[in-house]
Amino acid sequence: MPFPSVSPALARALAAREYLDPTPVQAAVLQPETAGRDLVVSAQTGSGKTVAYGLAFAPTVLGVEDVFPARSGAPLALIIAPTRELAMQVHAELSWLYAEAGAKIVSCVGGMDARGERRLLANGCHIVVGTPGRLRDHMERGGLDISALRVVVLDEADEMLDLGFREDLEFMLDATPRERRTLMFSATMPREIADLARRYQNDALRIDTLVRNQAHEDIEYKAIRIAAHDTERAVVNVLRFFDARATLVFCATRDGVRQLHVSLQKRGFDAVALSGELSQEERTAALQSLRDGRSRICVATDVAARGLDLPDLGLVIHADLPTNKETLTHRSGRTGRAGKKGICVLLVPHPKRRRAELLLASANIRAQWSGPPTAGEIRVLDKERLLADPILTETSTEDDLELGRTLLERSSAEHVAAALIRLYRSRLPVAQDLADFTPMAERREEVKSYKNADRVPAGVGGPVVREKHARPENTTWFSLNVGRHGNADPKWILPLICRLGNVTKAEIGAIRIFDTETKFELAWDSVSGFLASVHASGETEVLFERTTPANAAPRPAGKFAANRNGAVTPRAFQKPGARPFVKAPFAAKPAGAKPFNAAKPKRAKA
Repeated sequence: MPFPSVSPALARALAAREYLDPTPVQAAVLQPETAGRDLVVSAQTGSGKTVAYGLAFAPTVLGVEDVFPARSGAPLALIIAPTRELAMQVHAELSWLYAEAGAKIVSCVGGMDARGERRLLANGCHIVVGTPGRLRDHMERGGLDISALRVVVLDEADEMLDLGFREDLEFMLDATPRERRTLMFSATMPREIADLARRYQNDALRIDTLVRNQAHEDIEYKAIRIAAHDTERAVVNVLRFFDARATLVFCATRDGVRQLHVSLQKRGFDAVALSGELSQEERTAALQSLRDGRSRICVATDVAARGLDLPDLGLVIHADLPTNKETLTHRSGRTGRAGKKGICVLLVPHPKRRRAELLLASANIRAQWSGPPTAGEIRVLDKERLLADPILTETSTEDDLELGRTLLERSSAEHVAAALIRLYRSRLPVAQDLADFTPMAERREEVKSYKNADRVPAGVGGPVVREKHARPENTTWFSLNVGRHGNADPKWILPLICRLGNVTKAEIGAIRIFDTETKFELAWDSVSGFLASVHASGETEVLFERTTPANAAPRPAGKFAANRNGAVTPRAFQKPGARPFVKAPFAAKPAGAKPFNAAKPKRAKA
């Protein structure tokens, strides 16, 4: 449907941008019952919220006029955003929306020249956009006059509270005129937002355009199983496989961003970084390089990438899993915006498989599980992309044809074509050899054991099955170069095997500890992946060797045996016809320790 009646100046701006039909949130805030009222709006990420509130408060700041007066004074509207990037983005959106109306819009964000901002504020403006800390600083220094405010907008209000800006928000809202309109826009509505609305809004109208219990329809979710130490290499293969026009890769920490950014650049990717440790100039330059196509990959933290709207962002990669469903929603919502399709990839190390399943289930997201893209699959796609490359179909100039004829005179057509292929491949980062890490238990059954039927992860069909832990049936033996002389104990040996070999407890059978070595059973189906993972781990101080069942476990005389210093060492115990197991009630004591049965010194009589 067409836009409801808006100011002629704004209508011309919308037409120039080919905004023909409003999004659901834009249509909702322009209904007759919203006129002049405070609003609390829940809307999906990427749904056009900035234009929505820009249209919603236009009658309040413009009145019956079509344009603003040429001479501006104190600002009429104040928009508060959680991050610098989002504030600058809002400034850009409102600038084209209110360009025909003659609005003067000033941005006030941390990291920029505060003195220049004060000069712009002193010269007069109609709309101010900024971050909480910088806006409060200008207010306390007398640079921002809010006495004439008619509208206050809290954009991404939930994120501002999560980032600890509640005190700054309350300070500014307490100082603004009581007769103002207050518009709150948020992707989620926690209790803190409701409390803020009750305190600072008057008879607010609640607008909810979110579809509950339904994932973003324009985003395709993929969960990729990887080994615990393969994150960087998996990111490389995912980038090469999808080959998106623009990609956003999320890391949990600044150190993770720095490390992955350097790694991708060394491998030949055009990547930029975005984190809180960068200056505003560096962050602006990084975003600009993405928007103009000079860079195709941005590695960022959650805070730095909140509210970003990057054109042509077709792929989001979670190099580190989100901490909760809200973070998952905000991260993933950077793609699939404005009706465009997007892909969201979660890299799931084996130890975090269950956490990822519960995270997806809590967000009601159906993800397609698979192994990482292989080097062979990427090479096949490279061939298809080369054959479809526009360079082969574009019209050649006479100079190009002349040079081509010269090459064909010196070399055969096959050699020239082969050289073209080598040149094409030389510009591509090398795909990595990755194994599809699928534990044996997952190959037998995708459904995990959950307490309640409604907690089965989305995308996994079938009923909930609860089964007891069973030892693997077909096994082979391995030897580990540490024994009781090295204080070997199943309490740390079992996690070591699982970590280095990327296997589960269900895939490990008996563990038997000897003087200088430890032998353990491993499910036959897991041997190839185990060997590949141990080889790729690079931890040369740990040595695993294949052994034979005949030499693996001579049957001990009893459950336990004591060494010379009296320390009790766990030994395997096997009933006739039963599978061996290990009981480890005690850890071996280091050499020189007092034996357990050593006589205690008698207490001297008083």
